[in-house]
Amino acid sequence: MAIFRCNKCGHIREVGNDYIGKSVKCPKCEQITTIHDTITFIKALIQKYIAQNKELQDLRQGSTGNELFNENAENFSFEEIDIYNTNVLTQGSNFEPILKWFEERKIDIDVNPETVDTTGFFDEIALLIGNNFNVLNVVSNQIKYIQNKGYSNVKIELSKKGPQEIQQITSFCKELYDYSFVAKYFYQKKDKAIHLTLQKAPKIREFFNGIWMEWFTFIKLLEFFREQKINPACTRAIEISFPGGNSNELDLFILTEKNVPICIECKTGEFRKDIDKYLSLRKQLDINKNQFVICVFGLSQEQAQGMTSMYDITFVNETSLIQHIQTVI
Repeated sequence: MAIFRCNKCGHIREVGNDYIGKSVKCPKCEQITTIHDTITFIKALIQKYIAQNKELQDLRQGSTGNELFNENAENFSFEEIDIYNTNVLTQGSNFEPILKWFEERKIDIDVNPETVDTTGFFDEIALLIGNNFNVLNVVSNQIKYIQNKGYSNVKIELSKKGPQEIQQITSFCKELYDYSFVAKYFYQKKDKAIHLTLQKAPKIREFFNGIWMEWFTFIKLLEFFREQKINPACTRAIEISFPGGNSNELDLFILTEKNVPICIECKTGEFRKDIDKYLSLRKQLDINKNQFVICVFGLSQEQAQGMTSMYDITFVNETSLIQHIQTVI
């Protein structure tokens, strides 16, 4: 059997397996909800419960009250939390230094705490794509292309791929199905082709349209912060408005403990048309060249170094990003 569980009102019921992966309206509140395989749903729920319970216990060991979950709580340590499965970053103490930095420059800022909530599966899938970009970008690019065309069926041709790449791609597509990023998955082994049926949920469409790069970069940064035992303030997908009404969205913004700002924009494919915009944005923010970073997925190291020499912004790729951040911090 499959399970329907509404994230808005909590309504829950069992349905037939034919509905797995489909998005339907809740009969009580009409919220659009995706139907999951019962076993997969329960396994994910248990994993999250164990991780969050451990996180809560670890945090309580260093706290005498409930201040850790208060909006005005003291700053936490990245070593104390499960960065892959936490909502602690949504608390006010993470955003306060960033809000103050923009306020001092008379720049309006709109922060959405949900963008740094890692309790969902977006970060897990983004890490799979980013860490294996040379192989898995064929899947993410094809999904993006098909969904933007308004279609729902994707075919991934594997006839020209080697055995190792086929294994990686089929395993990844199966995980997309297990985590309900696609509604249906079928591997036609004889013809070496994968058939996917896409989800129509806006957040899933946005993810494949490029948000996955922000999630990947965000989690890689958290991994680096934890490893280096540093605790900068960080956020994702913020809206800013300069005096005079000029507005922009920043993919990622970091403020170190020494109040050093770092802005990171994530790109793939055709990005050159936006270079002038980013040059202007860096000047408006009044931050140094090495603090305004364009991370272009798939860009060669030689291209990144050459373009950094040409322009007053820094270019990196998905593999050299953290190395550059380390030099700034």
